[in-house]
Amino acid sequence: MADLVPFEIPSSWEWCRVGDLFSNMSGLAYKKDALAIKADKMIRVLRGGNIGEEQFLFKGDDVFISSELVKPELYLRKNYMITPAVSSLDHIGKIALIDKDYSDTVVGGFVLMLIPHFNDDVVSEYLLYAFAAKHHRDNCRNITHKSGQAFYNLSREQMMNLPVPIPPREEMGRIIAMLKRVLPKVADYAVVDTALQNLNGSFPEALKKSILQEAVQGKLVPQDPSDEPAEALLERIREEKQRLIKEGKIKKDKHESVIFRRDNSHYEKRGSEDVCIDEEVPFEIPENWAWARLSSFGVFSSGKTPSMSNPQFWNGNVPWVTSKDMKRPVITDSEMHISELAASTMQLYPAGTLLLVARSGILKRLLPLCKLGIDSTINQDIKAFSLYDIELSEWLFYGIKAFEPYILKELVKSVTTVESLKFDEFAAMMIPVPPLSEQRRIIAAIKAAMKLLTPMSSNPLFSL
Repeated sequence: MADLVPFEIPSSWEWCRVGDLFSNMSGLAYKKDALAIKADKMIRVLRGGNIGEEQFLFKGDDVFISSELVKPELYLRKNYMITPAVSSLDHIGKIALIDKDYSDTVVGGFVLMLIPHFNDDVVSEYLLYAFAAKHHRDNCRNITHKSGQAFYNLSREQMMNLPVPIPPREEMGRIIAMLKRVLPKVADYAVVDTALQNLNGSFPEALKKSILQEAVQGKLVPQDPSDEPAEALLERIREEKQRLIKEGKIKKDKHESVIFRRDNSHYEKRGSEDVCIDEEVPFEIPENWAWARLSSFGVFSSGKTPSMSNPQFWNGNVPWVTSKDMKRPVITDSEMHISELAASTMQLYPAGTLLLVARSGILKRLLPLCKLGIDSTINQDIKAFSLYDIELSEWLFYGIKAFEPYILKELVKSVTTVESLKFDEFAAMMIPVPPLSEQRRIIAAIKAAMKLLTPMSSNPLFSL
């Protein structure tokens, strides 16, 4: 037994084997058809899921079987112990002590009954704690063999050979009394610790969202009256857009949007008509800020996938970005590359272009958004946002991220098993625009705040 003994024990204690203390018996084996048989007396059958941490529970989905199909020796008796014999590995080693004689309860065939040779309340309660100890549960898991994809079989023969430390009976009573004093406090601590871990896990993310919300509302840094108003910045963007249209590089926007203030209200110029849009404005912004729709800042376009059957299109030197690459806010390489021949049939997007995933299975919980750090092509599930003024890329990144909860809730639709962005509504979403100088101050404040929350290497929100 020396190779199985995990630690030293006092000289008044002894090591023995489980088989010195118990015999074992499998529970009731039955066929599924037997569950349909009804009788005046029905017997509850406990399964592995009924066994918790040092206790067993009756559950609403317990199965019952006619008493005529149950042998009397299978009924649970006081001080029997029950443990899963076939179960997932997490449940192997769980143990429960039967508190009284039952004439209406048995265990199923995948549960093992340990029947004490010496039926004594103090000894049984001590052994419950001994079997619940980590070293015993680890020993049980070490003597299993896998059965199927998810289940493990506990070796009954090897279990009966496992070592158990046995103190004098009087000391057992003192150990039990001490454990009853200590374990409730441990359980209370576990509740508090779990709550703290949950808070620690959720708090940084909640704080990040709060910081971004403060940023887009103009509350993160003070305004400077000497800053050039945001409207001047938007006017330069419109001029750049008109230049690109004149040069034939982009098409004229039939629904160009210009949002302005008048008489303490917000209006949008739509053709020759000015329409009040106060009901669309989600919150107030500082006086020298402005609202603009996302489509006012650039052009959205999608990529494509070259023919998979043409070997000349693949394994080249041109990056081809897919959603798998969009795990960091700046893309410096892609998992897959295409040839220059394939790239000649696609659009090559320059570094600084914003990318977002418009179709993916994760859009219900996350909006992948990043910036290209290299010239690259993209696939059809990604939208490229080519900006008229590349200097706005960081502000738009944080601005879109600030609206992520709204986007995921309102602007994502399910198509079979995949979620897709309601793209027209997304492009028409309004974004607050601070003066360019204030944008830089806000971005610096965001990065400083995020750096305090998590290490720089793992925080994607300040590594643009």
